[in-house]
Amino acid sequence: MTSRIYLFAFLVLYFLIVFVVRSWLLWKRTGVNPFTFDDTDDAHGYNGRLFKFIVALEVLIVAIYAFGGEVYEYLLPFWYLEHWELQVAGWVFLVLSLVWTFTAQLQMADAWRIGIDTKNDTELVATGLFSMSRNPIFLGIILADIGLFLVAPNAFTLLIGVLSIVVIQTQVRLEEAYLTTVHGEDYIEYRKRVRRWL
Repeated sequence: MTSRIYLFAFLVLYFLIVFVVRSWLLWKRTGVNPFTFDDTDDAHGYNGRLFKFIVALEVLIVAIYAFGGEVYEYLLPFWYLEHWELQVAGWVFLVLSLVWTFTAQLQMADAWRIGIDTKNDTELVATGLFSMSRNPIFLGIILADIGLFLVAPNAFTLLIGVLSIVVIQTQVRLEEAYLTTVHGEDYIEYRKRVRRWL
């Protein structure tokens, strides 16, 4: 039971560090709100709503896993995957994801956004982790989803992982089209030089 509470605490810490604190610091320093998803009905706005849904679902599922007792059985756990080796691997993915994602955010500095910012100019970041992957932050989130499934293997953590990958794949393509428009040849050359993932 204690390890389950640790997972919930880690998830809360993860969201605080990666999204809340990082966003607040950027806003305080620059006056720019890094949350750029709005309520429009275009692909970008729709993707933003899906991201919010996935985060809310993730918190709910992990809360049930940690505190729900017998209610957890309704999440359809894959008991045959509940091995300590897989849980250790899952925790490695989770911690690696946090370090990797936070590092990538620091390297983006003031250019970091959640979504596509059409109101403020941002520079093209192509150094650090971005010299190995065009999307290290999204890659880190995918690692976290894999880690979550390995620590708490059930139908809903699998669903979260699948939904997250689909939404991320869509968002990446939207951002690539936007960055090509804004940065032109510089981004086209960057795409040729650096892979989308690794």
